[in-house]
Amino acid sequence: MLTWTVDPGDSRIVVTVCGELSVNEAGRLRTALLKCLAEQPEALLVDLSGMRVPEPSALTVFTAVVRQAATWPGTPVLLCAPAPAVAELLAGGGFGKLTMVAGLDEARSLLDAGDSGMLMVSDDLLPIRGASRHARDVVTDACMRWSLPQLVAPASVVAGEMVANVIDHAGTMMTLRVSLRPRFLYVAVRDGVSEPPDPVLPPFRPGSGLALINATATHWGWLPAADGKAVWAALALR
Repeated sequence: MLTWTVDPGDSRIVVTVCGELSVNEAGRLRTALLKCLAEQPEALLVDLSGMRVPEPSALTVFTAVVRQAATWPGTPVLLCAPAPAVAELLAGGGFGKLTMVAGLDEARSLLDAGDSGMLMVSDDLLPIRGASRHARDVVTDACMRWSLPQLVAPASVVAGEMVANVIDHAGTMMTLRVSLRPRFLYVAVRDGVSEPPDPVLPPFRPGSGLALINATATHWGWLPAADGKAVWAALALR
């Protein structure tokens, strides 16, 4: 049986995994790690010291999570203290570029020595009229503060449509987060409804929600969160 605990820490989430990672359990672990990424932490540290792997193909769960983290929210994922047999599988099993360290202390030292490269602003919004306008104001202020005037218009469109979608379809409190990474400006809105956004994009027209986001952003998507979901969009800096 596979179990894990999540320690949100300060800005670095630590997930401690114990037990046997099988193909059947990999899906549950993937969902749990994606929910951690939806919090947009500075880093995600996965302690594998208590994990055994009877089915090596189950390790693709870490490939999927690292790829998602690179796409959004740009969070580094560090695999900490894997047993020698697990480390050998991860290093030589064709699982892609994974960062492994000897333990949590080494992971924290590595992060402390570097620059996270992320700036972030966040605001909680009520699902009321005027929230979309406020979201556009928050995004505009962030873009100007970070010397990105060229992204004011597209980022404002994306933020306004995301918030409008929550008002129209979820009706819950929401959190708007705008973050800056080396290659992208990210806009994300987290709400309290776990159902995914409608994947069917309607014909493009003003105010057409996901279609407008799709037409404006470099790419976009969504992740499950601990108590809902996060919809995100990336806008290229250049």
